[in-house]
Amino acid sequence: MEKQKVAPIKQVVWFAIINYMGTAIGVVSSLLIYPRNFEFQGIVRYIDSISQLLFPVMVLGASQSLIKFYPALNEHRQKQLFLYSIFSVAAVSSIVFAGVLFYEELGEPEFKGLVYFAFPIAVALAFVELFKKQLQDLQKIAWPAMFEKLIPKVVLPAAFLLLIYNVVTRDAALWIYMCGFILILLFTAIYLFKYYKPGFNYRFKTLFGEISRKEYFRYSLYSLAGSLGSLLAFRIDGLIIPKMISMEANGVFSIGAILATTLQIPAVGMFALYAPIISNYLKNHNIAELNVKYKEIARLLFFIGAVLYGCIFIGLEDLFRLMPDYDKLKATIPIIQILGFSVLVNMATGFNGEIITYSKYYRFNLLAVLLLIGVNVSLNIWFIGAGYGITGVAWASFISMTLFNISKLLFIYKKFGLLPFDKKFFQMGLIFAAAGALIYFLPNSASHLINLLYKIGLYMAVTAFTVYKLRLVYQVNVSVDKVLAKIKR
Repeated sequence: MEKQKVAPIKQVVWFAIINYMGTAIGVVSSLLIYPRNFEFQGIVRYIDSISQLLFPVMVLGASQSLIKFYPALNEHRQKQLFLYSIFSVAAVSSIVFAGVLFYEELGEPEFKGLVYFAFPIAVALAFVELFKKQLQDLQKIAWPAMFEKLIPKVVLPAAFLLLIYNVVTRDAALWIYMCGFILILLFTAIYLFKYYKPGFNYRFKTLFGEISRKEYFRYSLYSLAGSLGSLLAFRIDGLIIPKMISMEANGVFSIGAILATTLQIPAVGMFALYAPIISNYLKNHNIAELNVKYKEIARLLFFIGAVLYGCIFIGLEDLFRLMPDYDKLKATIPIIQILGFSVLVNMATGFNGEIITYSKYYRFNLLAVLLLIGVNVSLNIWFIGAGYGITGVAWASFISMTLFNISKLLFIYKKFGLLPFDKKFFQMGLIFAAAGALIYFLPNSASHLINLLYKIGLYMAVTAFTVYKLRLVYQVNVSVDKVLAKIKR
């Protein structure tokens, strides 16, 4: 048992390291390369938004169903379920392609042809999503994360530079970008089948003798609706901005979103690895242990997110002043601050989405997502119509995301009596708010570099030291104590 408890933590560490390597490349590209052609960045984001909306339809809830139904199956039936999921994704992808052809006939001239780049990316994402869920069950997420996070971060800047220096045409650059996702699928498949041998048993009738076919498809359809709704709600700006503002504005917003979402890297790893564990807790009605993990992970993610967000909020202006393209980058500052705070709120509420998804109340996710879509789309249209531009789009995302999380928190409290917050959580909130406010308003020097280093360094030192001394986050104290013990030897 001890080994099982330690392995996920190692995977989370490697997951975070790999993600931050990708993020570092992405940040450099966002600051130095992408501002040189906002229009192409807007086109890439538009293609990405379409593919992100297509691939949940192709998956059809199969990836979530793996995690949901695995605890009830023996190893042989688990392999059958995985094979059935592969068959399902392939079949649905073929049907989706017919819909893509129909969409292309009705599309606007300026967006013609872009969907043909989005479809192969969506197919790759669909199979990668399925393979990642299987790898989650094997507690192996680090290498797939490397494929998924590093390859696009290298391929897209390369395509950008080739286009900027007129080595390739726009469509050729998009082909290069698309091929990056094919590589991700190829490497992920090789890695999975190295450790997992599902065989070739396609007698699916025996599988559905073990689990209810009706329940499986009901859960899959609700998962599809929830996933599609979430992506629609979170990606709708990538479709609305080009239509209501411009592709260039979409590119500016994209850079802000890329930089803001770097905050959630630890949360993504935690949620991925704890999904099977949460599913088992719920299956075994182990609510007491679930409550402990719920609070522990929420405090840890809030600590990490608040440290990173504080650094961004305090040092972003000085950092951008050091960049050669400050005049172009300054438009992204409010986007990063607003979306970054939205990510922080999401991290602070812990794995509430996973608790609902793997419980018998999974249908609530659909209602919450419908609320999110309605609020987000309405606010986007209103803010843009009122002249707030992409800053208004960011506020729409923040407000809708906050309401989305509140609705899930209230539902979990009503059904399970669980909340991720406790006294230590609120103490941390006061520490971060007070330290951030005081350090932000400290006097500035004439050097932006000195401001950046001394303010961020002071903020990190004050918050980390205070949280450690007050023992507010268990994992932080354990990690620091281990380091100190090694130093004293």
